[in-house]
Amino acid sequence: MNGIKLFVGLGNPGSEYEDTRHNAGFWWIDRVAALSGSKLANEAKFHGLAGKLKHSGTEAWLLKPTTFMNASGRSVGALAKFYKIEPHEILVIHDELDIPPGQVKMKKGGGHGGHNGLKDIAAHLGTNEFWRLRLGIGHPGERAAVVNFVLHAPAKAEMSLIETTIEDSVALLDQLLAGSFEQAMLKLHTKPKAV
Repeated sequence: MNGIKLFVGLGNPGSEYEDTRHNAGFWWIDRVAALSGSKLANEAKFHGLAGKLKHSGTEAWLLKPTTFMNASGRSVGALAKFYKIEPHEILVIHDELDIPPGQVKMKKGGGHGGHNGLKDIAAHLGTNEFWRLRLGIGHPGERAAVVNFVLHAPAKAEMSLIETTIEDSVALLDQLLAGSFEQAMLKLHTKPKAV
């Protein structure tokens, strides 16, 4: 089984969006880059910030599209095509309204659940059979409030829960790079037993 060759964090470029819930995918990539010493540089041909991740003798790409969320596919499609990376070797990390803060889920394929970044990536790759790491940000309760909600910063307690899920999922890099997806999902989705 092939491991992940491209990690894509979704978000919006610009300092005004930096701390907003919609940028959870960017936070994940930043964390991996910080831990691994990877440097991201602006790559015009990939419409994003891209860099090589070298970890445990394996190499992969880290990507933060700078196209704005709704056009993320242009960036992902360009890098994947250039380096001949297959959809099943791509992991897209994004904020997920249907999961509460403090939870993270991983899956392959499926719908986009109204997430325009995922929708655009599926359109550019010609398939939705790529991996997703869904970082829970919770839901405001009303559909009409969603846009405002994702473009605002989480409360302090929520942020600390989101950061924990980022740490927990970044800790699975070895499994993700090796293609041990079932093992990774088992670790992510199994709740620690209450003592």
